[in-house]
Amino acid sequence: MSDQPLVLAVPSKGRLQENASAFFSRAGLRLVQKAGGREYRGTLAGVPGVEVRYLSASEIAGQLASGAAHLGVTGEDLIRETLPDPSASVELLTPLGFGHASVVVAVPQAWIDVRAMSDLDEVASEMRLRQGRRLRIATKYVNLTRRFFAEAGIADYRIVESLGATEGAPASGSAEIIVDITTTGTTLAANALKILDDGVMLRSEANLVASLKAQWGETARGALRTVLGRIAAEERARTTREVRAGLPESGAIDLASIAALHEAELPYGAPRGPDGEIVLRCPADGVFDLSDALVQAGARAVTVRRIDYAFQAENPLAERLLARL
Repeated sequence: MSDQPLVLAVPSKGRLQENASAFFSRAGLRLVQKAGGREYRGTLAGVPGVEVRYLSASEIAGQLASGAAHLGVTGEDLIRETLPDPSASVELLTPLGFGHASVVVAVPQAWIDVRAMSDLDEVASEMRLRQGRRLRIATKYVNLTRRFFAEAGIADYRIVESLGATEGAPASGSAEIIVDITTTGTTLAANALKILDDGVMLRSEANLVASLKAQWGETARGALRTVLGRIAAEERARTTREVRAGLPESGAIDLASIAALHEAELPYGAPRGPDGEIVLRCPADGVFDLSDALVQAGARAVTVRRIDYAFQAENPLAERLLARL
C-alpha cells in the first residue's frame, strides 16, 4: 500500500469549509479544488501524495472510522456520537479554534423547579409512577445521550430520534425535553427552553482527526509528516514570540535562569562574545515579563517580533500519531 496517497477529508460547504481552508492556508497548505469547485476532490498545492476529498462533516467522521480517510476536519461532537469507542479508531490531533458549539440537555422554561440532572431524575421517576410512561427525549445525539444519562443515573426515559428541528419537539408534543447542539442558546430560548445547570454534555469544536484504521503506507506517512510539520510550525509561531536583545556591556547575564523563570527557550543557544545578540522564544503572553527581566539584567535594545513559522526537528503531532499506528 506504499503508493497510496494520504486522503484528507474536509467539509464540502459553508462556514466549516471556509474555516478549514483558512486553517490550512495559515500553515502554507492551500486547498486546490478541481473543476472550479464543482468537483468533490482536490489537492494540496505543493505537497505531493495528498488527495483532498470534500464531504459533509458527518461523512468525514464515518470515513475516519472506517479507514477510508487518513486525516479529516470534523466536529468532536460527531466523532463522539458516531464512534462507540473513539480512542480505538481515531486520534484527535489538535483543536482548530472554530466550529464551537455545545451539546446540551434543555427542558421547558415552565419547569421552574427543574434546574439540574438530579431534578430531571425526579421528574422522570414521577412520570413513570403517575402516568405509566417514560420521559421522552428528542435528539439526534442518541449515543451521547445514552452515555450521559447513564452517568447521571437516569434510566426512566425514552429517546425519540429527531429528524427535523429538535428544539420544536416539546411544543409539538412529540417529546418533553431535548438534547441538541447550540452555539449561543438563542434558538432554545426562542422555543421557551432552558439548559440545565449541569446539562452541558460536550463542549465541541472542529478538530483535525487522524484515522487509526487507514492503511498508512510510506507515501501517506511521508505526506503526513509534511502536513503536520507545517501545522505544528504555524501553531508554534502563532503562540510564541521572539525576543531579541544585545548583551550587557559587561557581557555578564544569567540567561539560563531568566529563560527558565519565564518559560523561554534559547533556540540558537547562548550568544558568544561581548557583541553577541540574545535570541529567546517565549509564550506570547509572557513577552512583557521576559523583556522587563532582560532590561533589569542589563540587556540592551530589547525587541519583540512575531514569527511566521517555527520549524523544529521534533514533530509532536506526527510522533503522537505514529506511535499509535
